[in-house]
Amino acid sequence: MNKTLSLLFYLKRSKITDAGTVPVYLRITVDGERIEISSKRYVNPDKWNASGQKLNGSGEEVKTLNAYLRNLEHQVYEAQRIMSDKKLPISTLNLKNFLTKKEEVSTNRMLIPIFEQHNSQVQALLGKEYAKGTFDRYETSLKHTKDFLQWKYKVTDIAITQIDHEFIMAFDFYFRSERNCNNNSTVKYLKNFKKIILICIANGWLDKDPFSKYKPKVKEVKREYLNVEELTIMQAKRFVSDRISQVRDIFLFSCYTGLAYADVKKLKRSEVVVGLDGEKWIFTSRQKTDTASRIPLLPQAIQLIAKYDSHPQCVDDGLLLPVLSNQKMNSYLKEIADACSISKELTYHIARHTFATTVTLANGVSIESVSKMLGHTNIKTTQHYAKILDSKVSADMNQLKKKLAGG
Repeated sequence: MNKTLSLLFYLKRSKITDAGTVPVYLRITVDGERIEISSKRYVNPDKWNASGQKLNGSGEEVKTLNAYLRNLEHQVYEAQRIMSDKKLPISTLNLKNFLTKKEEVSTNRMLIPIFEQHNSQVQALLGKEYAKGTFDRYETSLKHTKDFLQWKYKVTDIAITQIDHEFIMAFDFYFRSERNCNNNSTVKYLKNFKKIILICIANGWLDKDPFSKYKPKVKEVKREYLNVEELTIMQAKRFVSDRISQVRDIFLFSCYTGLAYADVKKLKRSEVVVGLDGEKWIFTSRQKTDTASRIPLLPQAIQLIAKYDSHPQCVDDGLLLPVLSNQKMNSYLKEIADACSISKELTYHIARHTFATTVTLANGVSIESVSKMLGHTNIKTTQHYAKILDSKVSADMNQLKKKLAGG
């Protein structure tokens, strides 16, 4: 694709010297993207012809300066020709590098097409290897990358060889300052971007990893969950609205199974099976990680399934429960929290936390079993729940005290 190139010599009057001279700069514009380089020449501003982009006069010094500027202009067009002949990416940065001789013009690829190709591949594998949420996160990361390039470099793309440690640190600063992201969100966005960089390294397009000295840490976030009292109040509460009761029931189902919203929404009746112990189990896979999740059903969960056994949506679609959209569920949960005098900001994901803490770990279920039921790929993820159970530590130590006293 042909690129529109334009050049402009101008005076940077803000850098006037003590002698009263002003530096001449060259502005290079490629398809609307601008970059400036110094000509390393200073002139008397009173003799500068802005429209002609040259010095007025006929002296030898004037002729030399004007010839120098014309030669610099020729170098830019020659650089454009060479890059075009070699089918190299023509960008303001590459032209600047060519002229300043800081590094060779990049023969490698540009960042945005690589990012876009990656996202297209993720989209093509939706439902097979990736969930839609994963694709959406990469699309958001791509948008942030484009916005950052405009904010920092005033360009719409950049050669991947231009991505260094300084670039990564500037990207980190952009998320924290301009996007007002917290630490964990910033780290997650950079983690998504790092996948693109790793693709470049794996393909031999990059020799060095610009992330090698970037060592951010995810800060531990306090996970809210319902305690026994709050769970009991919610179960016993009677609501006038059938819709609110339905949302409460589905939320409670996750409190007793540990299933995330997306997994409950897709849960089929056929995924409730009889296990080796003769009891009812859920055999499913987590949408987020595609890992197996096998959960013995507690009596409370079995009762909730039976309650919606004849619900039209469940009968017609073979679903286990009539789940509303996530947005509607969370909206109703706020009403439910108010009605139950629960001060915590109630979202659907709190149900999963409640299963991990109040329902299982606090009642002596091993962390290994909880991790398996939650479908975690790493037990460290489950250990975050165990850390917040001071009540469990207290109960365990009281049991120990009794044993020691009895001994």
